[in-house]
Amino acid sequence: MSEQGPAERPVSDIGQDDHVLPFAVSALDLRGRAVRLGPSLDIILSQHNYPAPVARLVGEAAALTVLLGSALKSQGRFQLQTRSDGVVSMLVVDFEAPDKLRAVARFDETRLQDAVDAGRMSPAALLGKGHLAMTIETGLESSRYQGVVSLDGQGLEEAAHQYFRQSEQIPTMIRLAVGENLSGSGHDWRAGGLMVQFLPHSIERQKQADLHPGDAPAGASGQQDVFQEDEAWLEAQALMATVEDHELIDPLLSSERLLYRLFHQSGVSVFDAQSVRHQCRCSQERMEGLLRSFSREERRDMIGENGRIGVTCEFCSVHRDFDPLEFDPLDFDGA
Repeated sequence: MSEQGPAERPVSDIGQDDHVLPFAVSALDLRGRAVRLGPSLDIILSQHNYPAPVARLVGEAAALTVLLGSALKSQGRFQLQTRSDGVVSMLVVDFEAPDKLRAVARFDETRLQDAVDAGRMSPAALLGKGHLAMTIETGLESSRYQGVVSLDGQGLEEAAHQYFRQSEQIPTMIRLAVGENLSGSGHDWRAGGLMVQFLPHSIERQKQADLHPGDAPAGASGQQDVFQEDEAWLEAQALMATVEDHELIDPLLSSERLLYRLFHQSGVSVFDAQSVRHQCRCSQERMEGLLRSFSREERRDMIGENGRIGVTCEFCSVHRDFDPLEFDPLDFDGA
């Protein structure tokens, strides 16, 4: 999942939320993306009214998903999913190219309160042990890829680093941050992320190893280790380590200005920004199709006290009612 950028444009200082900004630092052989989530994330979290520790974890997962999924460009779907024994037993974030985002989490309220009382609220503590799966569907027939890494006392940042070490073989560094923006009228959630990848194009660096310029081919191993001590990659890691959480989510600091702060000495170019918006994939038609997949007896058991079948989307919390007669008219023909 390396970045192949569109036409570049000069760095400017325009702030905006809900976007992904691809960039390149040619002098250091770096490609990357910066993401800012504002209203799209706030809608997701407000639909579920998650407690703050869970909301922060969902925000991190959303930022990471957009960073990785936006490489799909115009079509396809990227899904991040965790299953673990932690307080947050499941996280699912969908990014449908080019811009649709949705997310949901499951957690244990009692265990969460115990964790809060004990001060164990880090992403790693909330996730516990389990696994993280990242699934890519490009929209083409028989084109589906899934990478799985273990969750064993680590957060999403480190899990993503582990994924790239073992699956992509591309030197990669990721930073994630989530916070609340407080104002007199209330508060809203924000998330930010920054990813850089070392993709050597210079002849001198390519001579060190036969590194594929994009995703590592099947069977490749150990390629990224060759570049761990490269001066350009060491410089990139040192610069990324200086990024503070508030810089990733500050509404007054644009992604372009942040990139300029980091890489202006080497020269940084940004490409056309890509918007991100919250949109669920559910619909009346999809829900109806789901209900038709159940047996007649199962649908009978779903009928509520109001005589209708109610379905609530787990992602967006939208509730829809259906008339049982739409599915099984003979069952209500005076019998």
